[in-house]
Amino acid sequence: MDVINRLIRDGSLTKEEYVELLGYAGDIGAVKLLKEEAVRLRRKYYGDDVYLRGLIEFTNYCRNNCYYCGIRGENAKAQRYRLAKDEILSCCAEGHRLGFRTFVLQGGEDPYYTDDRMEEIVHAIKTAYPNCALTLSIGERTYESYQRFRLAGADRYLLRHETANEEHYRRLHPSSMSLTVRKRCLYDLKALGYQVGAGFMVGSPGQTKETLAEDLVFLKELNPEMVGIGPFIPHHDTVFADEPAGSVDLTLFLLSVVRILLPKVLLPATTALGTLDENGREKGLLAGANVVMPNLSPVGKRKQYELYDNKICTGEEAAEGLEELKRRIEAAGCRAVSARGDYCKSS
Repeated sequence: MDVINRLIRDGSLTKEEYVELLGYAGDIGAVKLLKEEAVRLRRKYYGDDVYLRGLIEFTNYCRNNCYYCGIRGENAKAQRYRLAKDEILSCCAEGHRLGFRTFVLQGGEDPYYTDDRMEEIVHAIKTAYPNCALTLSIGERTYESYQRFRLAGADRYLLRHETANEEHYRRLHPSSMSLTVRKRCLYDLKALGYQVGAGFMVGSPGQTKETLAEDLVFLKELNPEMVGIGPFIPHHDTVFADEPAGSVDLTLFLLSVVRILLPKVLLPATTALGTLDENGREKGLLAGANVVMPNLSPVGKRKQYELYDNKICTGEEAAEGLEELKRRIEAAGCRAVSARGDYCKSS
């Protein structure tokens, strides 16, 4: 297990070494060693705190046609909705009452939300809740757009790169989309001072050890403040409907690897993990994660934001089950906190 020891010692590997490392994903001893180091590093920078982010899925319209996504523009069966500014602010008000100090505005790439509208929404949220952090997750925009949102008060931006391999990117997306553009957006966001999140699905169609190794090399190069990793789950109205879901165990393995690769990263235990395994998020925390994102969206809309089949959108994952979620976080040896939970800049 020399490659595991090299990762722990050096904090990064070459692409070829990552391929070798991924061969240990089913090795009980290797998994245990990586988990222990990941939890040690998480505790070093964040203690046992788990940050709660209030997720507001404000539109399921999307101009893109990513082959894996249930809200892709060409899915005529999707029941579309948009939230008005006042509805979004109502979600924030409820979240603030519940103790959330970070709001995450997530949606498809919906042309209705122009730069003017988004700037107005961002400004309204930050004016009403100046003590809260605001994360946007609304896809690819221009540098100027990102700059406007940043000046209006946005603190963070989530934009999964999905894969760092060009051929694999083509397998997952139509020709109208570009990995080059996606990477440019991530570097633009870094340049503007956002806390930036990248990430990928585990087990997406066409993924190999080699493409995963490229993802890890890219993450080290980008050095994002957040990384979102979750297992691929098929949606019945996409071209990948019959593809198998990604592995929970491999996702957990990669969470530990990413924590070691980027020790101070903000690392969510994702809804997708909780969808495939009822204890998935707790297992994520035990693998080095330190963020959970309960849903603040209007109850009647949650099912419509269906990126993949059987997505959990009620019960403990939703804000109403907050006390039960906190109990489960505590059962994993952590504690849920209401702080903004910014990226740790200390050495």
